[in-house]
Formats: sequence, C-alpha cells, structure tokens
Amino acid sequence: MRIVVHGQQAFGKAVLEALLKRGEDVVAVYVAPEKEGAKADPLKEAALAAGLKVLQPASYRKPEVLEEFKALKPDLQVMAFVTLFVPEEFLNAPTHGSIQYHPSLLPAYRGAAAINWPIIKGETETGLSIFWPDNGLDTGDVLIQKKTPISNTDTLGTVYFDRLFPMGVDAMLESVDLVKAGKAPRIKQDESKATYEGRCGADNAHIDFGKPWEQIDRLIRGCNPAPGAWATLNGATVKIFDATPIPAKDPKGIAGKTGEIVAIEADGVVVACADGRFKLTRVQAEGGKKVGAGEWATSANIATGVRFT
Repeated sequence: MRIVVHGQQAFGKAVLEALLKRGEDVVAVYVAPEKEGAKADPLKEAALAAGLKVLQPASYRKPEVLEEFKALKPDLQVMAFVTLFVPEEFLNAPTHGSIQYHPSLLPAYRGAAAINWPIIKGETETGLSIFWPDNGLDTGDVLIQKKTPISNTDTLGTVYFDRLFPMGVDAMLESVDLVKAGKAPRIKQDESKATYEGRCGADNAHIDFGKPWEQIDRLIRGCNPAPGAWATLNGATVKIFDATPIPAKDPKGIAGKTGEIVAIEADGVVVACADGRFKLTRVQAEGGKKVGAGEWATSANIATGVRFT
C-alpha cells in the first residue's frame, strides 16, 4: 500500500520512522513550511535522511498542489500533527482516504488545545482518537480510540510525552493495519457530546491566587510546559511550572493575604491562596530561564510580604 505521511515535528517524525521500520511503502512526506530563519522540521530531516520526496506547500487549496498529490498515486494518507487546513478533495484523493491523529477522546475537546483543557477542567481521563478527517474541525468519523487516566499530579508534559505520544504512534500503526485489512471502522461522532474550548494561550493561563487551590493546581499543571501559567509580582511576569498545593484544614485561619509570599525556603516559595497555600518549586522570571523557586527568590531579592497580583 502506497502511503503518504503528512505532519510535522517530533510526533510526525516518530510516525514516519515507525512505518519505515516495519517496511511500509512510504512514497512521499508532506511537511508544514518552516518560518523564515527556523530550523528544519524534524519530520523533514527524517524524510530526507530516508531518501523520501518532501513537499511543503503553503496551501492545499491550489489545484496544482492536488494534482501533484494525485500523481503520487497514494493509497492512504497518514496525518500526524497537521495544523494547516486540508480540504476534503485532498483528503479523499488516496484510494482509502486519509486518517488523522487527535489527542482527545472525540467528540470531546476538539481543537488545538486538546491536552491542556482536560487537565485544567479536572477530567480524570483523556485519550486519543484516530479518525477520518473531513472539512470540519475534528468532526470526521472515528476509526479507533485509546484512553489514559489523568492523575492529580499529571501535567500537559507527562500526559502527552509519557502516554499520548507513544500511544499515538502505536495507534497509527494499528489503524494502518486495519485499513490494509479492510476492517477499519467509521464511527459517527455524537454531536450532542461535542466540546471545543479554543486555544489555551497566555490569556487563559493567568493565575488568580484568590481562587480555590484545586483550580489553581489544575491550571498550573495543564499549562506545563506550554503556555506556562503565570502571575505578576512587582510589575513583572513570573511563570510557574511546578507547585505543590497545601490545602488548609481551616481556610479562615490562613495567615497572609491571597497571593502573598508567606515563606521563602531553599527548595521553594510559599504563597497564600483562597483556601490554602502553594509551595512554588520551579519558576521562570521574565526574560530568564526556568530555575528552582528558592534560587529565583534569592537572586531576585524577593522578600516575604510581597504579593502576586
């Protein structure tokens, strides 16, 4: 079966290498164009190293791009981390169509921030979907899904890199096998259960220490490593990547105002919130590197009594 791999970055590279390792007939690789001055995409580098044809159209709406794709005579397009819009005419050109990876249990959490939001919203489970894309945003029929729990210490990084990334590569291979065997299902998504939260960016990542500790904890973990939850101290932005919640047995008896630094220790900085405290352990000051919070407090001459706003 003639396969075209379409994607970018580390996940696209991992899918390509897994397909090549088991001897699949990959005839070309489509990669998102790099921005001016940026390094070559890891998927592009892997494809070139394997001697494969690499194509990087800026748009998939042009007739000549479609004709070039059809000339490859693809049987299946495997889409691993695709961000550009790809019209149905292009998706349906291969003999068996196209399959795509999405890091959520569709129809829940459609969109580009599908890993952040389940953590931020306190879900106890997430997963991945391999689906048949169409002109909608993650709306196509589902081929297979895999689930994974979200613990109360998981971050965006642990959920993705430790589980959804390797699980996704395996699921892609399993899906290719099902297509080759003529056993790949097409399960309609239940639109009544569809959710879309939008992009998770800096505007969503602001920490309000006046909120309950559970809400703050989920925000910090759901934004680690990107976009990075943040708060403002002495007029400067401080990103907070790791923090341990310390719930109060009696919130009325908490010493310190919300957002106030109540203790500075070698291994962290303790901040008061609405119903407890947080021990910040890894932070990044504006323009600086990620460091231990105790080291940051010492180098920046942070004193107890100052407040995050």
